[in-house]
Amino acid sequence: MEDRIKEMLMASGHLWEVQELLERARRVEDLIHRQEMPRHELVETLVHRQHLAGLRNKLESLSSLEVAQILEALSEDDRLLVWQQVREARCDDILEKISDDVREELVSALPPSQPKIMLNAFELHNGRLRQIPVEKRDELAQLKPIWVDLVAPSPKVRQWVGEFFGVEIPDPDSLTDLEASARFFVEDEGDIHLTSDFLLDLDEGSRNVAVAFILHKDVLISVRKEELPVFRLQRLRARTQPGYVSSGKDVLLDLYAADAEYSADALEDVYAALEAVGKKVLSIQLSDDQAAQILASIAQQEDLNGRIRRNVLDTRRAVSFLMRGKFLDANQQEDARQILRDIESLDGHTSFVFGKINFLMDATIGFININQNRRVNQLTVFGVVFMPINILAGIGGMSEFSMMTEGVPWPVAYGSFVVAMGLIGWATHMALKRFEKRKVEQVAKERKSLFGLWGSSRQA
Repeated sequence: MEDRIKEMLMASGHLWEVQELLERARRVEDLIHRQEMPRHELVETLVHRQHLAGLRNKLESLSSLEVAQILEALSEDDRLLVWQQVREARCDDILEKISDDVREELVSALPPSQPKIMLNAFELHNGRLRQIPVEKRDELAQLKPIWVDLVAPSPKVRQWVGEFFGVEIPDPDSLTDLEASARFFVEDEGDIHLTSDFLLDLDEGSRNVAVAFILHKDVLISVRKEELPVFRLQRLRARTQPGYVSSGKDVLLDLYAADAEYSADALEDVYAALEAVGKKVLSIQLSDDQAAQILASIAQQEDLNGRIRRNVLDTRRAVSFLMRGKFLDANQQEDARQILRDIESLDGHTSFVFGKINFLMDATIGFININQNRRVNQLTVFGVVFMPINILAGIGGMSEFSMMTEGVPWPVAYGSFVVAMGLIGWATHMALKRFEKRKVEQVAKERKSLFGLWGSSRQA
């Protein structure tokens, strides 16, 4: 107890120093920001880096417990700023000494793993996953991992990892070339091989990324070409919740469950996008440019919906394979059934989205046809209006017109002719307008009577 009190008192002293460093950095940066000087941004960046370097050096001199106590005592903004200066190798040890609420906040703020780290091993520590970057075979030999994750591994890394576990690590670039029958199988030694597609939904587009899994003596080995949000979500949960996973099969099932959840989130985004598109489509006026943008947006959402459907279908096949092969215990079987129920609920949503996409596509194309018909109608009106004028102009251009107006001064003759053409054109235009107006009133009257009959039938 006394040691604990001493550590807290020591941490409070270090807390004051950390707060002083943060406050000093704010004062200096604020002073630089208010002054006008050449290359202002460069100077501000250099000063900011200098203060961050001092903060990093201070954190390096403290124990994990002291850093944890300082993070607990800081405000949210200061806590995140200090947390960003902690070396990644110390993160897990510090997280174990922090309360659950603060731990979840800090883990969510961790940056995703960089692609240059080809191999990460995960071992259980106090019921939580601990992520350990591995660069050499000797480092892997000192661990007892339940999950080994390879991201864009080089042939050399794949070779020594395969030799260490006694399995063949597939090339992530060739996973998409596999036949459907070769995606799920069991080797003679008992190793389980699965190849599944995981959804990657980005602002610039969506795609399915193939991931190879190997269950080797309850150790899960995953191989993929790039980082995926589902894997990051799995790591965050397993690092913050004790007892979340206990074996490689648990990790595999949770990855599939997270994939179904991620697909559901992406499907919600499709719903929101189609709702915004629907408001535009159902507006009174829709120009051709707006229709083109709407068609592009609908096509994008249709592509994403198709990828979601393909993704959940592939996940269903993988989970069903694990259940049929009786590779799971009773608790894992129940988890697998829950994953299949979640996927089943997504099927109905994707089918509904397909129907809504077709409706919006037809409505948009209908507006385009209406705009084209309107332009054709305008050309027809112009042709009808000018047709009598063209006839008169043809008559006036003949030699008989000169004979008919012989003795009449030509300004009077041709002036009267022009006025006559204008009057005939105006009369034709007014006749067409009146005809169109009567046609619209007749359609409105028929529609009103139709709705009246429908309302009386409902009352009856």
